[in-house]
Amino acid sequence: MSCGNPHEMDCSEVLSKVYDFLDGEVTATDRDRIAQHLDECGPCLRQYGLEKAVKALVLRSCTCDHAPESLRVQIVTQIRQISITYRSTGD
Repeated sequence: MSCGNPHEMDCSEVLSKVYDFLDGEVTATDRDRIAQHLDECGPCLRQYGLEKAVKALVLRSCTCDHAPESLRVQIVTQIRQISITYRSTGD
């Protein structure tokens, strides 16, 4: 994907880092370079908008209720039992 214009940062590099950019997990330098590229490149900006929308949709879909406290306690207890069993037989 490319708009046909030269950019400091290649379109493929921008698109490979789009989720890191959305999550704020890029360096300040990359953040500025990506933002500048998106300002200059319509196709990448459209793809960025699509990825942002998908990420928002997934976030909305995954915000379900927390597991019941009794289930959490049961799982933690089993993990501890497995850990203790492993340590006592693993030595």
